[in-house]
Amino acid sequence: MTMRCRKTGDQIILDGENLLPESKRNQRRWRVAYTAIHFTRLLGSLSRKALQKQTKLLRSLSYVAIDVRDDTPRENLVSLMNVDQRALADMVKGKNLESLKQLGGVAQVATAILETDVKNGANEAGVAHRRDVFGANKFKKPPVKSFLSFVVEAFKDMTIIILLVCAIMSLGFGIEKHGLKEGWFDGGSIIVAIIFVVAVSAVSKQSKQFEKLSDERNNINVQVVRDGRHRHISIFDVVVGDVVSLKIGDQIPADGMFLNGNSLKVDESSMSGESDHVEVNGNDHPFLLSGTKVTDGFGFMLVTSVGMNTAWGERMSSICHDLDEQTPLQARLNKLSSSIGKLGLTVDFLVLAVLMIRYFTGNTRDDNGHKENVGRHTKVSDELDSVVGIIAAAVSIVMVAIPEGLPLAVRLTLAYSMKRMMKDNAMVRKLSACVTMCSATTICTDKTGTLTLNQMKVTEFWLGKETIDDNSVSEIESEVYQLLQEGVALNTTSTINKSHATSDGFGHEYQ
Repeated sequence: MTMRCRKTGDQIILDGENLLPESKRNQRRWRVAYTAIHFTRLLGSLSRKALQKQTKLLRSLSYVAIDVRDDTPRENLVSLMNVDQRALADMVKGKNLESLKQLGGVAQVATAILETDVKNGANEAGVAHRRDVFGANKFKKPPVKSFLSFVVEAFKDMTIIILLVCAIMSLGFGIEKHGLKEGWFDGGSIIVAIIFVVAVSAVSKQSKQFEKLSDERNNINVQVVRDGRHRHISIFDVVVGDVVSLKIGDQIPADGMFLNGNSLKVDESSMSGESDHVEVNGNDHPFLLSGTKVTDGFGFMLVTSVGMNTAWGERMSSICHDLDEQTPLQARLNKLSSSIGKLGLTVDFLVLAVLMIRYFTGNTRDDNGHKENVGRHTKVSDELDSVVGIIAAAVSIVMVAIPEGLPLAVRLTLAYSMKRMMKDNAMVRKLSACVTMCSATTICTDKTGTLTLNQMKVTEFWLGKETIDDNSVSEIESEVYQLLQEGVALNTTSTINKSHATSDGFGHEYQ
């Protein structure tokens, strides 16, 4: 150990090792050796960590990232998300022509706002994104009732309540009089019958019978233009920006605006209540509302709103959807059942009053010929038992007199008939149509209407005031005959689509 003096700078050397014992000197040497080894390992670990970091950095540069993108251009997706859906829907529902002119017209709305080609329609690759942004063309359904709710509704019937009370009283008095082994027969059988009636009534509710058919009734096919091709899709698959083809008899699937066409007229009585048909054109009246029907002409429309954002969707949301639609026959049967029920109740009350008076006046006798009511000597339990029997007899008269199963039989018959017709690809959209067609004797249709098979056959041909038959074709002037052929050929709404898979050998596919 070395020490230096501050004043003189002389060094004083002290040999401390010699002053320590042997064991202490060995411990100090091992401690110094351990410190040197630990320090060497620490330096080695630091150098290895630095080398690993450099190696990871060099390896990360060799990685390859593959980015799979959607076919729809990114700028189109962003622009569709920025569309003011509420303002566009309100403009169409309010038929605000001034707002449409400020936007530049229908063509400008289609190309600049909805990113749709007015001729080729929407891009098939962007249909899913349009559905995510603007919603699907479906209406909100009312909450489906559970089976328990139908059971509770069936128990609200006054006849069921009276029967249940009588059954409980009969069960109690029967057990008290005859014991548990035989006393539950009468009351228990009535309770079993009540449970059976309630179960049948709950299962056979019309809303349960036709709930599965509601989507099929509303599912109709519409013709749209996508990627320049005409195709038939479900009305539920229509999206904002679609170009829809309209012809006579078609239901307008969504709110939109007129693009082009000829003599297009629409029946808007379901929305406005006016019976006059509205002529739709690109100048004064370009707006089309869902739920209305085309009565004349043909054309193409641009879809601007679907589902609950349409005028029909708002109306459907404010009106309770009635699944218990009654046909005229059901209405008449219900009226008849109500009249018979009122008459039966009147007779039932008279019978109940007569039986009660006869019992309490002592004019009724039991099986042994004894009076059932002997005044004060009659037990209270016997009186209650007799009263319950009288009420049960009156209720039985009501149950027999009221034909409650008649409307139920009609509902089940209609449900079975509709399912049979669905197998033949015939969908009944209104239950009243079944009853109406049974009463039809003559069906009248105009020259443009088709029925059932969507086919028409020419039976007679008139030119002016003369009938033209097969043998008189040669008598027509050649120029007139040629013009007639051209007129027949041009009187069509068919389109030609250019495709690679040709149908006629020239690159055309006809529709």
